[in-house]
Formats: sequence, C-alpha cells, structure tokens
Amino acid sequence: MKQLKSLLIAAILFVGFSQAASAQAKVAHINVSDLMSASPEMKAANALLEKTRKTYDTEYNTMVEEFRKKVALYEKEASTVTDAINETRSNEVRDMQGRIQEYQQNASKELQEKQEAIYKPVLDKAKAAIQKVAKAKGYQYILDSTTGSGVLVADGPDILADVKKELGF
Repeated sequence: MKQLKSLLIAAILFVGFSQAASAQAKVAHINVSDLMSASPEMKAANALLEKTRKTYDTEYNTMVEEFRKKVALYEKEASTVTDAINETRSNEVRDMQGRIQEYQQNASKELQEKQEAIYKPVLDKAKAAIQKVAKAKGYQYILDSTTGSGVLVADGPDILADVKKELGF
C-alpha cells in the first residue's frame, strides 16, 4: 500500500512536470534601439528633425544677438539720456527677454511634437514587423534587450535580423 502511494505521487509529479515543461512560453529578444538606428526611415526622420532644429536655433540666435546689441547700446547711452528713456528701454529689454524665452519654450514644444509625429509611424511599422516575425516563429513574448530596458540576460533567440528582413533593410 505504501509503495502504491509513492508510485501514485511519483506519477502525479511526472505528469505535472511534463505539463509545466510543455506550457513554457517561447521567448526571444530584440534590441529595438539597434533596429531603429539601422532603419532608413528613422535616419530620414532624424535628418528632418535636425533641419527643423537648426531653423529654430538660427532664429533663436538671431533674437539673442539682437537682444545683446540692444542691451549694449542702452548701457552705453544710459548715462546720457533721461530717466524716463532709461525706464522705457528697461521695459523694452524685459519684454524682449520674455519674447525670447517664450520663443524658446514654443520651439522646444513644437520640436517635441514634430518628433513624436515623425517617429510614430516608424515605430508602429517596426512594432508590426516584430509582431509578425514573433507570430511566424511561434514566440509568445519578445523582450526589448536595449541597454537599460530591464532585460538582464538575453541568451535566447535574437530576432533582429528577421525583423530587419521583414522591414526590407
């Protein structure tokens, strides 16, 4: 009786372990950062963003240079003009400084919005390709192995080459 009980427990454990082994999910990884940096679409998006950033920087630098010249002129002439003129000039300088700060904030916000709008279709396309490759290869989970993403060990299959092939680069 005792042996039958031991045999029954062993059989239950064997069936349980074999089911657990067959129920394990297939997992692979991909370095999404590497995928994005290799993407021709991302390179084009970055070039467009850089061009836009340079346009904003040029305008900002022009405004700052005009501000500096005006401040230098006002400081130079401050002792030779009336207090009323100095007060008016001081207000003008403060207003100019406020416009420069407002421009900088708006430009930063617009650049961020443009970046999100440009990157979204590229990221969506990459995500769709990752999902397609994962489904075709039978993976239930794909982990992002980009440094700092939380994946500590990535010894499993890397699907980067397959996704690049799916995307055509």
